[in-house]
Amino acid sequence: MKPRLLIVDDEKDMLRLLSRTVGKALDCTVETAASGEEALRLFDPGAFDLALLDIRMAGMDGMAVLEEIQSRAPGFAVIMMTAYGAIEVAVDAIRKGAYDFITKPFDHDELVHHLRNALERGRLLKENLAFKEQAQAKETFQRFVGSSPVMQGIYDSIDMLSKSDLTVLITGASGTGKNMAAQALHEMGDRRKGPFVRVSCPTVPENILESELFGYSKGAFTHAAADHKGLFVAADGGTLFLDEIGDIPPSIQTKLLQVLENNEFKPLGQNRTVQVDVRVLAATNRDLEDKMARGEFREDLYYRLCVVDLKMPSLSERREDLPLLVDHFLDRYCGRYGRGKKPLAPDVMPQMMNHEWKGNIRELENIIKRAVVMSTGTMITLHDLGWTPQECVAALESEDLSATSYREAKESVLAQFTTRYLEKALERSGGNVTKAARASGLERQSFQQIMRKYGILSEPFRKSAIK
Repeated sequence: MKPRLLIVDDEKDMLRLLSRTVGKALDCTVETAASGEEALRLFDPGAFDLALLDIRMAGMDGMAVLEEIQSRAPGFAVIMMTAYGAIEVAVDAIRKGAYDFITKPFDHDELVHHLRNALERGRLLKENLAFKEQAQAKETFQRFVGSSPVMQGIYDSIDMLSKSDLTVLITGASGTGKNMAAQALHEMGDRRKGPFVRVSCPTVPENILESELFGYSKGAFTHAAADHKGLFVAADGGTLFLDEIGDIPPSIQTKLLQVLENNEFKPLGQNRTVQVDVRVLAATNRDLEDKMARGEFREDLYYRLCVVDLKMPSLSERREDLPLLVDHFLDRYCGRYGRGKKPLAPDVMPQMMNHEWKGNIRELENIIKRAVVMSTGTMITLHDLGWTPQECVAALESEDLSATSYREAKESVLAQFTTRYLEKALERSGGNVTKAARASGLERQSFQQIMRKYGILSEPFRKSAIK
């Protein structure tokens, strides 16, 4: 597509000349405006790649047009034309967002050179923006955050599976994002306009779960005062997500198998069969094959549910995503609680990379939420995360530090020691920096310098001393 150029000048002869010569030299589409007001009626951020704008015009002058263009499209490339001797005005235009200026009368080749440079700059900016958007797209998918190879595989699987109606069993430990995977499968598929009904199987008592899933007729049991359609009917035309399917009792497993095989079932107290059009997704953190071996889960139901097994990785399997996840949760909770976003202290990320994360993403989210609320310094520290020095040392000792460079390992351990040492010194001195420094055998200035490096403030320790 040819680049589009807007030329604005109140001299019509100049407009005709520029339109003819510039359009041919640059092989671009040119539109002209004979006034500032007309230029703004024509201008749209996506309609043009560059504007050539005269400063001195009757009515609305070029500076006012420039300011309005920059307010609509910050950074949009504008080259200002000015009479010889008005360099100060042109410089002012640059300060207000103009890309360049050229003085009248100008040499044709010089003008074309300026315009070509501006168009090339604009092309590069658009390419960079496109690359940035592509990179961000690889870091996020639906509600997921992560760009590790294992997560890229999950994104690809969800994308492919969403285009089908296959029954999917989503497996993985607690906190790995099984619910989000189910929602993504629904929202990206043809059933997205239909209902998405989630059932947390362990939270519904066994004597109620069957009636909730399949419905019942009035009088089917005590307190059945009216007909109840059930969740399969509620999900008709959409998706039913059975969360923690491994916890459903054998009596319900048989009836669920019937629905998966024939898309039909009989509500409690009815002889009439109900037909439904429902895609079933299920999730579990249990080992269903082990439950089958113990006779606690029907083998035929397992194979009906597990047409495709979508295994969600633990956080330990995608540690390279930790910085992205931490940044994501910091943004979310700093915004939610009205806190300015703080960086992590130098020793925090190494500890996070070494942490076991038994609770996976959910554990990480809760730790960041706590840190945002509890942090009083200029950085998020290990203390804000609620981790004790003993836990940090144990985490380090459980890791093979030789996997990192000697310098990195040393800096991590030293940062932990220094942070805890200073916090204890301030705690003993009631937040008095001079006393803490003296007790530590350091000059006050040196003590303060270390405090600034690790984001430690004295105020919280003075408050705790008052209490």
